[in-house]
Amino acid sequence: MRAAVRSLPATPGVYRFRDEGGRVLYIGRATQLRSRVGSYWGDLRDRRHLRRMVPLIARVEAVACDSVHEAAWLERNLLERSKPRWNRIRGGMEAAVCIRVSEDAGITLVHWPAPGDDAHTFGPYLGGAQGRLAVSALDRVLPLRYTRERLDGGLRDLARIRGVDPSQRAELLAAVLAVLRREEEALEAVRGKLVVLRDRASANLAFELAARIHEEIDAVDWIAAEQKVTRLRSVGDQDVYGWSDGLLVRFRIRGGRLDGWEQRTTSQRNARRYLDLTPPAWVAFAARNAELAREIAASHVP
Repeated sequence: MRAAVRSLPATPGVYRFRDEGGRVLYIGRATQLRSRVGSYWGDLRDRRHLRRMVPLIARVEAVACDSVHEAAWLERNLLERSKPRWNRIRGGMEAAVCIRVSEDAGITLVHWPAPGDDAHTFGPYLGGAQGRLAVSALDRVLPLRYTRERLDGGLRDLARIRGVDPSQRAELLAAVLAVLRREEEALEAVRGKLVVLRDRASANLAFELAARIHEEIDAVDWIAAEQKVTRLRSVGDQDVYGWSDGLLVRFRIRGGRLDGWEQRTTSQRNARRYLDLTPPAWVAFAARNAELAREIAASHVP
């Protein structure tokens, strides 16, 4: 197992353990795969229920993800499809949410877009708390909801304090949409404004406000992180393949969710027809994880 752990990258991802018979014992996610998986052969003081599982582990498998957010979604999808014996719950505790943007309502959090809703909807994001903080951050620096033509007295006063009026609606709407589309320039502008507000609050000894804004910055980073294993709108069922040195890895995408992966040995010639089916957007992900699967497999060879 030490060799298998050393073969893992220090990146976010999902891991699973198998026993000698090939049965999946446990699926987990990690901010850093190498340290998290290695911790099972250390002190399990905070995970006592897994102590009896560790002697049963015969193989390690892993998928390297492009963000912690993506790893969280992949773990959830896998567990919703099949819960191994040593996992306590199917799926996850975090709520799936979306961010809805409209000129009338501004920026709001919804669980899922209603059928026929013509507003701009982004996501899904995993974690209601993170979603609410992200909406709060956007409201703080891009107050779209104060640009409505008709506001009641309280909102009208807040709009005046913030220096916002209906003439800025199109500009603020475009800025919000750019952030939610993960356009880097727009994201950097929002982060920069939030950092200024956080530091100003701290300088004024408003430490609770400063802490809140810091959490909002983290939440913006969470929703802006690359996440493709769960889509709001499905583009159809797909199978994604990667191959490395005799090992073919297949990722199963159904209903917009990557909810399964498996691997088997095959020649490059036989793998070619599968690799040609892989959509361009998934090629780098599949190839990287095929290489990782080969490295882990090689570490298991006596």
